[in-house]
Amino acid sequence: MNLINISPLWKEYELIDSGNFEKLERFGEFILARPEPQAMWDKIMSENEWNQMSHANFRRDEKNPEKGLWTLKSQMKEQWPISYSFNNLQLNFRLGLSSFKHVGLFPEQADNWNYIYQKTSSFDKPKVLNLFAYTGGASLAAKAAGADITHLDSVKQCISWAKENMEASKLDNIRWLVEDAFKYVKREAKRGTKYQGIILDPPAYGRGPEGEKWVLEDCLNETLKYCANILDEKGFLVLNLYSMGYSALQAETLIKSVFGNKKVEIGEFYFEDKSKRKLPLGLFARF
Repeated sequence: MNLINISPLWKEYELIDSGNFEKLERFGEFILARPEPQAMWDKIMSENEWNQMSHANFRRDEKNPEKGLWTLKSQMKEQWPISYSFNNLQLNFRLGLSSFKHVGLFPEQADNWNYIYQKTSSFDKPKVLNLFAYTGGASLAAKAAGADITHLDSVKQCISWAKENMEASKLDNIRWLVEDAFKYVKREAKRGTKYQGIILDPPAYGRGPEGEKWVLEDCLNETLKYCANILDEKGFLVLNLYSMGYSALQAETLIKSVFGNKKVEIGEFYFEDKSKRKLPLGLFARF
């Protein structure tokens, strides 16, 4: 199993400190303090240092723990740009502060972007499907490598945000779908469509645009079965999981049970803070 440190891949992002179920991180010119359930240890820096350094601080709503509020300092913007570059891959993103603590970017996915770019580049005019695509980092990586990319998410606002990132990255002609992922791959399997790459970054829980219910442990196996029907024999697949309680070995076994005896790369992404402590931020399985 590979443990991949994402910190060296970034110039415009860094994890400064972590602990007490929070993380202090820099996105471009701004420093944010946000909840982080993986950070079970104590902070190295004091609360006063965190407050002095941070431009925005997120606190959960006691009545609705799924949401919360940002406290902003005067110089903090509600939207700002950030860029990512690695070899020939150059991506630009518009970040913003949401009521769910997210900012429109999961920086630990940078290694998957590099993988997707590399694999997509090995095909001639490949078709790639990005499910649960959020604001489009993986879609942009595939498009930059020449893919005919279908970007699917159940939330219209995420599609609009992803379009902004596409334009900022000087890319075009991504196919946008506001759709339920399970329904879509089921229809594609009936049509006999084939993709050279499929990317899945599913949440633990979610809703489709018509209220369809997604529960990871109930739906992922069946979704992967339909993906197996539409993935080219020589195609690549990337599965990413954030939810606590799952292991990379589970993802590997699941993929092999569906796709056969593939040589699956599994591992965990992490960032090192300035004290060299490792904060895990998701596991992956890919082939």
